[in-house]
Amino acid sequence: MTDLPTRRLGELEVSAQGLGCMGMSHGYSGADRDDTESTATIHRALDLGVTLLDTANAYGNGVNEQLVGAAIKGCRDKVVLATKFGIVHSGGAQSVRGDAAYVRQCCEESLSRLGIDHIDLYYQHRVDPLVPVEETFGALAELVTEGKVRYLGISEASADSIRRAHAVHPISALQSEWSLWTRGIEDEIVPTCRELGIGIVPFSPLGRGFLTGALTSAGQFAEGDMRSAFPRFAEGNFEANLALVRALQAVAETKGVTPGQLALAWVQAKGDDVVPIPGTRRRKYLEENVAAVGIELSTADIEAIESAFPVDAVAGDRYPDTLSRSVNK
Repeated sequence: MTDLPTRRLGELEVSAQGLGCMGMSHGYSGADRDDTESTATIHRALDLGVTLLDTANAYGNGVNEQLVGAAIKGCRDKVVLATKFGIVHSGGAQSVRGDAAYVRQCCEESLSRLGIDHIDLYYQHRVDPLVPVEETFGALAELVTEGKVRYLGISEASADSIRRAHAVHPISALQSEWSLWTRGIEDEIVPTCRELGIGIVPFSPLGRGFLTGALTSAGQFAEGDMRSAFPRFAEGNFEANLALVRALQAVAETKGVTPGQLALAWVQAKGDDVVPIPGTRRRKYLEENVAAVGIELSTADIEAIESAFPVDAVAGDRYPDTLSRSVNK
């Protein structure tokens, strides 16, 4: 096992980079799903010193939790396991629930699927606009008291919701999208987290794979790949955004790294309270991602990166309107 540097999410110590497991069973995998390789990737992550594994009950309607739970059997003590509740998929539509009874139900179901007796970091996946966040975090606080959950998190929440939830029970981590092409949390949400001592866990730090340079055509997605419905990957927007990646690639070449590694290093350089969770289901990409932990960026490097990839230059919205409604609420 390799030792990676560690960082703190509130009082919770984790590896400086985590592993997002969603794509192993949800969102991107489609017919390309390979549980054997995904399991090997989780084991390789632990060997490399990655301790933070991230899943959710919504990923494959529980299938991803089952996969992760089976993979860590026998090595639970090496893992800081994060999962989430609150997104409901039904009849092809997505909704949000945060009522106290549902919080408890989801926790019990996740514990069962994961095959564990406690969750290390439990996130509210999206804030329920119909349920006061105080009710949701009151229920979560009870789970902490009972020993079923160690630390609490919140995902894609507004600064106001973060403050209100934190007042009920300390929050250790905010999980939100943060990358070179998604920087909306920087103005208000990140400063709020830092004021309150909340760590930040960026998901999709590689722009759903776009920042690696591996995607070259708007039509290359397999059937069932959710990116085909996202505005930034639509024809026209795709080509405009690809020009930004090409500029990033030119900077990466001067550093002797890949554009994906440079994008990860940029996120990691945003603060010692930042722990990105790039997702992959393949060992070769995992190893490339973990190697980015050792990349140091100078002020000049950061200026060159941000000049190549200006903050407001991305074409297209993050999500289609149906998904945008539950973001940063």
